[in-house]
Amino acid sequence: IFAWIAGNNLCGEPLPKCSSSRKKRTIIIIIVVAGSLVVLALIAAVSYILKDPAMASRFKKAEKKKPAGNVIMGKKEDQSSQHYRKLGEKAKLYFVRNDREKFQLQELLRASAEVLGSGSFGSSYKAVISSGEALVVKRFKQMNNVGKEEFREHMVRLGRLSHPNLLSLVAFYYRKEEKLLVSDFAPNGSLASHLHARRAPGEPGLDWPTRLKIIKGVAKGLAYLYNELSNLTLPHGHLKSSNVLLNHTFDPLLSDYALLPVMNKEHAQQFMVAYKSPEFSQYDRTTRKTDVWSLGILILEMLTGKFPANYLRQGKGGNADLATWVNSVVREEWTGEVFDKDMKGTKNGEGEMLKLLKIGMGCCEWDIEKRWELREALERIEELKERDSDNVEDYSSYGSEGDVYSSRAVTDDEFSFSVQA
Repeated sequence: IFAWIAGNNLCGEPLPKCSSSRKKRTIIIIIVVAGSLVVLALIAAVSYILKDPAMASRFKKAEKKKPAGNVIMGKKEDQSSQHYRKLGEKAKLYFVRNDREKFQLQELLRASAEVLGSGSFGSSYKAVISSGEALVVKRFKQMNNVGKEEFREHMVRLGRLSHPNLLSLVAFYYRKEEKLLVSDFAPNGSLASHLHARRAPGEPGLDWPTRLKIIKGVAKGLAYLYNELSNLTLPHGHLKSSNVLLNHTFDPLLSDYALLPVMNKEHAQQFMVAYKSPEFSQYDRTTRKTDVWSLGILILEMLTGKFPANYLRQGKGGNADLATWVNSVVREEWTGEVFDKDMKGTKNGEGEMLKLLKIGMGCCEWDIEKRWELREALERIEELKERDSDNVEDYSSYGSEGDVYSSRAVTDDEFSFSVQA
């Protein structure tokens, strides 16, 4: 091989020694060839990874999990990022809870982070500080119409809230152009991701007992907000599946609640779920029952597995297309067509599922006068069980678990529900 590289001129023991120039040329050629082989090997390896679906999936996941590098800066540096980079020690987080260990803003800024998402309110990051505690930092740019003292008072009020089904606010940072809200991290992500994200083959969806547990927790958390924030027309204002987070035991935690008082009005009316309600679409107003409408849509979303498409529309979105579809199916088709086929663990539970369906439809009533009060909805939800306690024989079902849904249509006597197109 070496003789071929040297140009077929044989030299070296037992033949005469090679000249020094020939040796240098040989070494250079060897290095070039070796480098080319390494490059070819790398190209082949990358090609193999991209062609193999399993390897490609793993590769992409690894890429997604790469830290953003910094909680605030991210990859691109804008004016806001430059501001945070120039912050001195005098810039501090304001903690709204006395039961939490305090840390400096600079420590948060230096923490490695993962981008969790970017929504209509702003970007979210998961940050792990030096103590090992995982926190979520959200950047809000649509709160620049509120003064510092007003903002501080409202955040302190939210910090006093304490309930097993609320995501606790830990601290905040204020500047005119944008705000940072720091809260706890929920390890199981959002309810929306479990209902709508593409799952791997064989990966189960949320079963009926888990969905029932989640909706009970959501109703309790919402009732707590109604009691503690009784002066607010919209104690939550932005209740949807992506704002229902799940802890390690799949207990629900409401997030992004009670932000309407500090949100720019134009942005709120364009993006917040409460302003997708029928009463805002028709009469440009919201009521104490508007959050109940959001709860009803959430219930239907959990039972059907279908995403409320009107949430994706900006501006007025009172089109209750999910509720309309449910209403048409229960009146004209088999009720079993309503329920999510990925919802397992439903054996002997179809009666309770129908009860929850009725609750959801009562909460989604377009006529505000006929719409249920939150108190009534909560009482009915708390009465629900995983399995039918009696009259199981009244509901015929398909044979296997996972397809155990009522095969009868719901009559007008059982449901009273009005929807306007």
